[in-house]
Amino acid sequence: MKKKKDEITIRSSAAEYLTYVASVGDQQDSIEMRYEDENIWLTQKMMATLYDVDVRTINEHIKKNLKESRENMSEKLLIVEDDKKLNDGIRLALKNDAYFFYQCRTLQEAREILKKEDITLVLLDVNLPDGNGIDFVREIRKNSQVPIILLTVNNMEVDIVTGLEAGANDYITKPFSLMVLRARVAVQLRNKEMSAKDSMKIDRYEFYFDKMEFFKDSAPIELSKTEQKLLRVLCENRGKVLKREYLIDEVWQGDTEFVDAHALTVAIKRLRDKLEDDVQKPKYIKTVYGIGYIWAVKE
Repeated sequence: MKKKKDEITIRSSAAEYLTYVASVGDQQDSIEMRYEDENIWLTQKMMATLYDVDVRTINEHIKKNLKESRENMSEKLLIVEDDKKLNDGIRLALKNDAYFFYQCRTLQEAREILKKEDITLVLLDVNLPDGNGIDFVREIRKNSQVPIILLTVNNMEVDIVTGLEAGANDYITKPFSLMVLRARVAVQLRNKEMSAKDSMKIDRYEFYFDKMEFFKDSAPIELSKTEQKLLRVLCENRGKVLKREYLIDEVWQGDTEFVDAHALTVAIKRLRDKLEDDVQKPKYIKTVYGIGYIWAVKE
């Protein structure tokens, strides 16, 4: 009987903890803790006793750690699904050290998260309590190209075409294989990464390597093929010192035996002439004497 009473106490305490977290107003903490085992409350009590602090202090440490975890994870996925079990199941199926999840069940909640967070990918149900997911895709596309995967029971050809024409990147009909879902999420994230490398906005510059268009303060810049290759390598590794040998290998691939160090010096000079305001005191392409070069401005 005592054991049963203790279990009830722990469960009650867990509910109180979740109520407290929700009242703080940090939705992600609430989401994270909601799917943890209720024994976490007992663990927190043990930690509080061990460190001679109250449980609320332990909670604050957990909140801080969650925030740091969110900042360190490279991909932020938003799941918009009103079926709680399916919402949780998607999160568990996609659980990955590089993914940080935001979960919601309405379009209004999704809007708030998209305003505040730099979401990497959206998994969106079509039939939601406060609106239609396809209409929401159109709304998102007015100011964002974030990858969107629609998840829905609507499996008619016209529904699929409508979803894709609205701007969705993929359309998955329910029920679906979790392995297929994982694969399709990975494809969208990979495509996004490749697209990001093709276009860069750094300080006063806009570089579109796929279209071979380059701008400084919105004014077009003409670059040779060699200058484009050199610029791309520098920008993709901005903030890092690149050795001269590495740059030569990357820019003149396969022809390095016919290229001397002077060719790189000339290419750097020409690139500076076109990009820098003062080539004598370059801000972006800096020389690291005895080693190589660095694109010094990260953003």
